[in-house]
Amino acid sequence: MPLRFLLILGSLSAFGPLAIDFYLPAFPQIAKTFATDTQHVQISLAVYFAGVAIGQLLYGPLADRFGRRPPLLAGLLLFCAASLACALAPSLNWLIGARFVQALGGCVGMVIPRAVVRDHCDTLTCARVFSQLMLVMGVAPILAPLGGGALLSLFGWPSIFWCLTLFGALCTLAVIRWLPESLPQGEPRRPLRHALSGYLHLLRDGVFIGHVLTGGLVLGGMFSYIAGSPFVFIEFYGVKPEHYGWLFGSNAAGFILVGQLNAKLLYHHSPDYWLRRALWLHLGFAALLFGVTAWQPNNLWPLLAPLFLCIASLGCILPNTTACAMSGQGHNAGIASGLLGSLQFCLAAGAVALLHHLHNGSVLPLGVVITLCALAAVAMAQLTHRLERRRLLNSSGAAS
Repeated sequence: MPLRFLLILGSLSAFGPLAIDFYLPAFPQIAKTFATDTQHVQISLAVYFAGVAIGQLLYGPLADRFGRRPPLLAGLLLFCAASLACALAPSLNWLIGARFVQALGGCVGMVIPRAVVRDHCDTLTCARVFSQLMLVMGVAPILAPLGGGALLSLFGWPSIFWCLTLFGALCTLAVIRWLPESLPQGEPRRPLRHALSGYLHLLRDGVFIGHVLTGGLVLGGMFSYIAGSPFVFIEFYGVKPEHYGWLFGSNAAGFILVGQLNAKLLYHHSPDYWLRRALWLHLGFAALLFGVTAWQPNNLWPLLAPLFLCIASLGCILPNTTACAMSGQGHNAGIASGLLGSLQFCLAAGAVALLHHLHNGSVLPLGVVITLCALAAVAMAQLTHRLERRRLLNSSGAAS
C-alpha cells in the first residue's frame, strides 16, 4: 500500500487516541472550571466511548452501500463541528453532550480505514498493514498528552479542542485531495435494509465474534489505563500535568515498537500464532501489575515497568485480532468493521465503568480491571482457536 495512503489512514485512525489522550492532562483543570471533581469529568470519557460504539454501527452499512468516501467525509465534518462546540462549552453537561457528538463523527476514522485495508489486502497483509498503521497512529498517544499538557499550561483546556478542530479540518482536506474510493466498482452494494441481517449473520459467526471480543477485552484494559492514569499519575503520585505526557508517551512508544516487531514476525508465522502467545505474555504482565498495585508502593517507579509491558504487548495483540476478525469478510468489510469497533468499544466502556465503580482512592482498581480483562481475553482466545480448528476440520471433511 502506498506510503501516502498509510499516512492518511493512520491519521484517520488517530482520531480516537487524539480525542481521548489529548485532554487527559486537563481533567483537573476542567473539574476546577466547572466546580466539580475529576470523577465527574470522566463521564465525558465514558460518553465518548458510548458514542464511538453507536456511531460505528451506523458507518459500517453506509460504507458498504455508498462507498468509503461519502460517510468518511460526513463523519469528519461532524467531528470538526463537535470539537468546536467542546471548545466553547459553557458547562460540563454541554461538554459531555458535545463529546458524544464528537465521538459519533470521529469514529468514522476507525471504521473506514479498516474497510479500506480489507478492500486492498488479504489476511496476512492486513495484519502487516495494521501494524504499520500503528507507527502513524501510535504517534498520537505520545504527542497528544505532551501537546495537551503544553497547551493546558499556556492557553487553558479549550485550546485542546481548538487543535482537534484544526486536525479534523486538515484530515478532511487530505481525504478530498488524495484518498480515492476503494470499494471496487463491480462490487455489489449492500442495501441499507439488509444491514440488520448482515449484523445478525456476523453475530452468529463464532470465530469472528471470538476474535472481536478478544481484542475488545484487552482494549478494555488499555482504556481503563487511559481513563485511570490521570488519577494515578497526577493525583495519587503527584506528577505535574505537564510531565504526565512523558510517562504516558513512553508507554505508547512501547506499543509502537512492538507493533513494528509484529509486522516482522508475521513473515514467519500467522497472525493467530503470534496472537495466542502474546496474550499469555500480556496476562503475565497484568498479574505482575496487579501485585504491584496490591502492594501500593509510595513511589511510582515500581508501577511503571509492568504497566509499560502490559501496554507494549498490545502492539502485537490488537493488529492480529483485527486481521483475524476481518479475514474472509470481503464484501461485508464495512459492517464487519463497524460491528468490530462497536463491540470492542462497548467492552472498553464497560471496563471504564467498572474502574469508576471500584474507585476507592487507591491504585488497586486499575490493576484489578486490567488483570480481569487480560484473563478473560486469554480464555476467549482459547475458545476461538478451538472453534476455528473445528470449522477447518468440518470444511476439510466436507471437501473429501
